[in-house]
Amino acid sequence: MTFIAKTFYDLRATSLEGDSVDFNVFRGRVVLIENVLNQLQSKYPHRLVVLGFPCNQFGYQENCTNGEILHSLQHVRPGGGFKPNFTLFEKCDVNGANTHPVFAYLKFKLPYPEDDPSSLMQDPRFLVWSPVSRADVSWNFEKFLIGPEGEPFKRYSRNFPTIDVEPDIQRLLRLTKT
Repeated sequence: MTFIAKTFYDLRATSLEGDSVDFNVFRGRVVLIENVLNQLQSKYPHRLVVLGFPCNQFGYQENCTNGEILHSLQHVRPGGGFKPNFTLFEKCDVNGANTHPVFAYLKFKLPYPEDDPSSLMQDPRFLVWSPVSRADVSWNFEKFLIGPEGEPFKRYSRNFPTIDVEPDIQRLLRLTKT
């Protein structure tokens, strides 16, 4: 069974650069976690932390090594010299027996996306992990929003556009100490 942390601040993950990141550094800030990339952090550079977690469990996603991810982003997808302005972590499993502790904790606290509480995957052929649970991340682009006190606030499905998370981010930012 995967370890489930007691609090968000008990978690840590390894960045693409190989650094261990203790989530205590995010105390007092709003955190948006997505199992792929997004661009919201530039609007709130000091009060919003965006953490990207690439994974291998959904079809073509991140068919490269950890060392190749940044190069791929810069030159292939999205390309054009793109450089993320947020922390990217090493590829990890978000479901199944080897679920990363960050996702085990988030799925425990937020067992399903608020905007889509009933569906998991449309095509069962894509369920390539075991065991399968309704709390599993169903596909790329699921998002988890963490409040400034470290409490998971809301989970959003892959169909919920990241930009539409902004009203909830603004709500949580009003709770932060400036």
